[in-house]
Amino acid sequence: METPHLIADFDLCYKAMRSRDTRFDGQFFVAVITTGIYCRPICPAPMPAAQHVRFYSCAAAAEAAGFRACRRCHPEASPGSPEWNLRADLVARALHLIAEGVVDGEGVPGLARHLAVSERHLHRELLATVGVGPLALARTRRAQTARLLIDQTDLSLTTIAFTAGFSSIRQFNETMQATFGCPPSSFRRKIFPPQSGEGKLTLRLPYRPPFESATLLAYLESRALPGVEEVTNGCYRRTIVLPQSHGIIELEPKEAANVVLLRLQLSDLSDLSLLVQRCRQFFDLDADPAMIAEVLGTDSLLAPLVNARPGLRLPGAIDGFELAARAIIDQWMPVISAQTVSRWLVRGLGVPLDKPVGTLSYFFPSPQLVSGANLQEIGLPGKLVNALQALAREVVEEKLVLSRDADREQTVTRLLRLPGMEPWTVSFIAMRALGDPDAYPPGDLGLQRAFAHHRLPVDTRTLKRHSEAWRPWRAYALHHLWANLPPFQSDERAAQQCQSSSFPLVADALPGDS
Repeated sequence: METPHLIADFDLCYKAMRSRDTRFDGQFFVAVITTGIYCRPICPAPMPAAQHVRFYSCAAAAEAAGFRACRRCHPEASPGSPEWNLRADLVARALHLIAEGVVDGEGVPGLARHLAVSERHLHRELLATVGVGPLALARTRRAQTARLLIDQTDLSLTTIAFTAGFSSIRQFNETMQATFGCPPSSFRRKIFPPQSGEGKLTLRLPYRPPFESATLLAYLESRALPGVEEVTNGCYRRTIVLPQSHGIIELEPKEAANVVLLRLQLSDLSDLSLLVQRCRQFFDLDADPAMIAEVLGTDSLLAPLVNARPGLRLPGAIDGFELAARAIIDQWMPVISAQTVSRWLVRGLGVPLDKPVGTLSYFFPSPQLVSGANLQEIGLPGKLVNALQALAREVVEEKLVLSRDADREQTVTRLLRLPGMEPWTVSFIAMRALGDPDAYPPGDLGLQRAFAHHRLPVDTRTLKRHSEAWRPWRAYALHHLWANLPPFQSDERAAQQCQSSSFPLVADALPGDS
C-alpha cells in the first residue's frame, strides 16, 4: 500500500500558508483533516488550526491520503514545483515524463523503459520521494488536465476525457468524482464564445511572479528563425511538430494576471499535455525567482543585474533536436552566416504549411529528414553537414535524448563525442534543451565579454572560480550577464568567431534567390 508523503518542515509550511506567500505556491499542498480537502498554500479560505493541517509534497500524495481537491483555489492551476527542474535524478525525470502523458499512452512499462529501469525500482523510488507510485501520479495529472480544460475551453466533456488521457468515459467520471467530490458536468458553468476553428484553444499557464517577459521576448526575437518562429507585439509565435500532431502556438505573457496565455491550433489534441509541458519549460514557468535571487543577489557582480531584471527566466526548448542543430550551426559561424544556413536548412528540408500564417511558413525538418538528406546540395558546408547528420542519427537511433527527461550526465557525454562539438555548445544545449539551471560554458564569447565589460579577468580559471558562488543557478547568472552586454558590431563577432572556425563565411543569399 502506498504511504502518503508528508513534508517534514511543518513550521515553515504553516508560516507560508498563514502569509499566503505566492513563492510557495505549487511547492506543497495543504490538507485539512476536518474538511477532507487539500488546497494551495495561497487559498483564501479561513485559516485552519495547526493541529488540523497536513502538508504534502504533491497533489497525488494528498489524494492518496483520502483528501479531495479544493474547488475554490484550484490546486490543478498552481505552478509546478521548481525542485524537479533543479534535480536531474530518476524521480525528476519520471515526473517530467508522467506530466507529458507517457503513462497514459505507454503504461508504467513504457515509462520504465524510457528511464532504463525496472518497474519495481521506479515504483520504489517514487514512493520514497513523493509518496505515491506512477499510476497515482498519472491519475492526478489526468484529473487536473481535465479540470483545466473544463474551466478554460468549450470542448465537449467527451473530448476533454480523451484529451486528458482517460481510456473511457466511465473512468473519467469516476476519477473526477473521487478527486473533486462531484461529477465533471457540475464544473461547466461558464459559457464560452465559439472557437474560430477546430483544434483552436486558449489556455492560461500560471507562474510565480515576478516574470521578466521583456528580456525573454527580446532574447527570443533576436534568435527567431524566419519561417518557423517570430516575435511580434509582445507575443512569441511558432510552428510545432509533435509525435501525433502539428500546428501553431502563440505565447503571450500577461503579467497583471501572473499567467502566460497559450493560444494553440493543433491537428490533433492527443499531444496537448506534452505541448503544455513543453511551453511551460520553454518560458521557464515553474522557476522560483525568489530562490534564485537569494543566491545570485549576494554576488557583487550580479546583485545590480538581478535587481534590474527581477524574475529573469531561462529560455527552454520546444524541440530539443531543433535547438541542438541550430546551436551547432551557431557554434562556428558568424551570426549572419548562421542565420542564412538555418534558413537554407528550413527551406530545403522543412515541410511547408498549407497556408502561411503571418511570416510562419515552414515546420523545422525532423531528424529523420536531416539524417538522410544530401545537405551539401542545399548549400551547407561539408564539415557542418557531418556534424548535423551525426546529431540527427543519434536522435533517430534513440541514443540521444534532448529533453527534460534525459539523463543529463549521459547526454552531455554523448554530445561531446559528436564531431566538431565544442564544450560551450554542449553547455548551451544542456541549459536550454535539458533544462540544467547550473550549465555554464566558460569558453562562451559572450561570457568573456561580460567579464571584460566589468573589468574582470577573462581567463578560464577566473571564470570558473568566480562562478562557484552562483551554484546551482549558474545558467541564470549567465543570462543576466548576457542581458547586460552592450551592443557591438556584428563584424567584430564574426572576426572573433572565425579565428577558431573551420567553416567559411556564407553569403546571405539563399539558393534560388534572385
